[in-house]
Amino acid sequence: MTQTATLAVTPFRQKLRTPLTKNKITVLQINLGKRCNLACTHCHVEAGPKRTEELTPEICDQLIELIHRFPQIQTVDLTGGAPEMNYGFKPLVEAARATGKEVIVRSNLTIFFEPGYQDLPEYFAQHQVRVVASLPCYLEDNVDKMRGKGVYNDSIRAIQRLNQLGYGKNPQLILDLVYNPALPVSEDFSLTPNQVKLEQDYKWFLKENFDIEFNQLFTITNLPIGRTKFYLQRTKLYTPYLKFLEDNFNPTTVEHLMCRNELSIDYRGNVYDCDFNQMEEIPANSGTGETLTVSKLLAAGSLDIIDEIRTASYCYGCTAGCGSSCGGALT
Repeated sequence: MTQTATLAVTPFRQKLRTPLTKNKITVLQINLGKRCNLACTHCHVEAGPKRTEELTPEICDQLIELIHRFPQIQTVDLTGGAPEMNYGFKPLVEAARATGKEVIVRSNLTIFFEPGYQDLPEYFAQHQVRVVASLPCYLEDNVDKMRGKGVYNDSIRAIQRLNQLGYGKNPQLILDLVYNPALPVSEDFSLTPNQVKLEQDYKWFLKENFDIEFNQLFTITNLPIGRTKFYLQRTKLYTPYLKFLEDNFNPTTVEHLMCRNELSIDYRGNVYDCDFNQMEEIPANSGTGETLTVSKLLAAGSLDIIDEIRTASYCYGCTAGCGSSCGGALT
């Protein structure tokens, strides 16, 4: 029997047995573009300093109209690239806050030290933006291997600056950190560590060594998309990794999946069920099978026109073990 046959991965939809359906949409996640000051090895967006794709004024205006028109949106989640570097970032923050919505910015922290962006911590505090910041380990060597030399020290300085403004202390100024595991080097795969226990380790180490405080730690599984996918394919670990994720499928995570109540929008105004489908260019479909855009949502006068969520094999990454989402573990 060939390795491919031995490691055949069950289609995710078949594993579920019943279609994965949407609940009422409450989260709008917007990828503002691929411009970023970093080029991390695990980035599923494949963002970097040489990328130029970003939101246009036309799509930005449509998104602001969407934010104003639908009070059911509770959270506007801004990502990238480095979302702060891409067109429309501040107008979207201000439109969402003006309508009483929570705003999340998924920040790499090092952006604070780039020319023209030094005011971001104060801006975040002024608008009570919730900062979800990548710090894939609390140890310097591990972070710099994944994200580049010097990134750890810049990240620590950035968090200390946020702490000085009240982040992690003032209940209105939320600072969460994100853990990503290192990419596997063999078939000795492991699930992400227990989120509660790892959060305790992060909090102790960062407080003890840097007097840093933060709210929550989110543990996020590396999905085989973007640079992670290319790495796994290059090292011949892609199919074994998918099979490992399938073998650890946890059905209790399914009702909590982030795709159930979220729309993911790209810089071109296309609509997806989640950020991962966006990167793989699997668009969301309406109940009639039509691919969706922001302009079509506005024309329909509804956010709730998707019946079935489109799935793929990488969905096992969100449902393995305790599950994984933009908000960390699911169970």
